[in-house]
Amino acid sequence: MSHTLPELSPEALSRYSRHILLDEVGVAGQRKLSAARVLVVGAGGLGSPAALYLAAAGVGVLGLADHDQVEEHNLQRQIIHDTAMVGRPKVESAARRLAALNPQVQFRLHGGGVTPANAVKLFSGYDLVVDGSDNFPTRFLNTDAAFLAKRPLVYGSIFKFEGQVAVFDPAAGGPCYRCLFPEPPPPGSAPNCGETGVLGALCGVIGSLQAIEAIKYLLGIGESLRSRLLVVDALTMRFRTLNLPRNPSCPLCGDHPRIRRIDPAAYVFSCAAPAAPPGPDSTGIPIEVSVEEARRLLNAGTDSAFLLDVRESVEVEICRVIGSRHISMQEVAARIDELPRDHQILVLCHHGSRSRQVTDFLRAQGFPAVSSVAGGIAAWAERIDPAMRRY
Repeated sequence: MSHTLPELSPEALSRYSRHILLDEVGVAGQRKLSAARVLVVGAGGLGSPAALYLAAAGVGVLGLADHDQVEEHNLQRQIIHDTAMVGRPKVESAARRLAALNPQVQFRLHGGGVTPANAVKLFSGYDLVVDGSDNFPTRFLNTDAAFLAKRPLVYGSIFKFEGQVAVFDPAAGGPCYRCLFPEPPPPGSAPNCGETGVLGALCGVIGSLQAIEAIKYLLGIGESLRSRLLVVDALTMRFRTLNLPRNPSCPLCGDHPRIRRIDPAAYVFSCAAPAAPPGPDSTGIPIEVSVEEARRLLNAGTDSAFLLDVRESVEVEICRVIGSRHISMQEVAARIDELPRDHQILVLCHHGSRSRQVTDFLRAQGFPAVSSVAGGIAAWAERIDPAMRRY
């Protein structure tokens, strides 16, 4: 997209002087940034540093797309927010901080987030998209929409102590995300940071690298990460760059693509285990029960229900349901003889992913009555015990 380059005011010349002193930027480059329109998807761990640096750099229009609200556990890594904004929409919290940082930037807030219905049109209104999403449905939707809108996508992801950055720009001959991962992972095979944790400072590194790649693209300088994947290992502090060629068999940007439009049904999947059947199986015991049903069974007075907490010890130290038995998911197989076969076992974890995997395992081992507690202890704290500590 081409835009009329605005003149820089005396205030702008002063604010961006350290950019302008760079030969690769100068006044002309700063005017390019002032004319640019960038959309940041996700005002979370990656979107926080990316948006902060893009706003500080003087990007003319900065869009923020996120449907979530600020939660206390976000503050360990989502540095654009503060404690006073807990419970407020993330886009409002982020815009408040960014406007204080640089009032010369125009902000567009998309509080409904990116959806199959709006993605292509939304992306088409920007020059570049920075993907700070933290889940597979949004990541694949962003990939497909950016391709269909012919917009470059600056990709970033984090998992525990590892991060990745790349620039996907098929319109310029580069690969897309589906060249690397053609299809989403099977449900239950990919835990999220709510189940595994993430090093907060790593988000700052990866999000800042995304901002750098975005600025380089807008200025047309340097060597971008198009056709390359940067992998960061924070534990060993090693940076590796892997070549990432375009895949001719890619379902999106390949020679014979099968994805030609946004189909809402294609993005209904998650990191969690598959949804439970609505009713009981052949044993008469449902695969999954709500937290309300779990409480009813535990309080029935018949001493027939057994609550098994399969979270890690550090999680149990934060909060636990009184009367539960703790055996971490990794220990269940070795300690299976400690579990009763004459009780209905209710399996509890943080959000319901690990508990469903343990439920399937125990049923395969011949336990006749095992159910996963849907939503885990997070749902228990929200709907049963609001005074419980959350994480």
